[in-house]
Amino acid sequence: MTAATASRATATPDSDAPLTNFTQCHSGIIKRLNALDELPALLEPAARARQIAEQSLEFFREAIFEHHLEEERELFPAVIASAQPGEELERVKAMTKRLTQEHRMVEALWKSLESGLKRVAKGQSTDLDVAAVQRLVSEYTAHAAYEEAEFLPLSETILSRNSNHMAALGLSLHMRHVKPVNAYI
Repeated sequence: MTAATASRATATPDSDAPLTNFTQCHSGIIKRLNALDELPALLEPAARARQIAEQSLEFFREAIFEHHLEEERELFPAVIASAQPGEELERVKAMTKRLTQEHRMVEALWKSLESGLKRVAKGQSTDLDVAAVQRLVSEYTAHAAYEEAEFLPLSETILSRNSNHMAALGLSLHMRHVKPVNAYI
């Protein structure tokens, strides 16, 4: 028996005003029904939260970690190898170091959020660190903006000096994405 049921069972009806008992009961019922009426409006945002968490879990591991790996194994070494010795090479090395450090920082933030996001995806209660989610979004947005505005244009300039360097990078990236022939057997 719940506390509410117990208190109703032990409450003594007012024998001097029996109709008041019905009114009070109706007031309590209406209050609970009004709260229930809020439920449909809350279901859609809750479902959207689960969907976003689930899609983020899939996307981050499959796309972002893979993207970082490609940059660090393919793009950064290609640009470093093709940069002119001296100031340009030092600039490229500093930029790739910064970008790699940002990758690790974003990945660490992600790992700190992952278990909470898994609970959200399952519709479970969680103490998801909202500030960390916002930090992840802002840090990655700044990272991508820097890479787009600074590093990729410089990379284009450096790799375009020799068409073989750009072609080699393209082939290397292509080979990373091609499934081995025996995968189809």
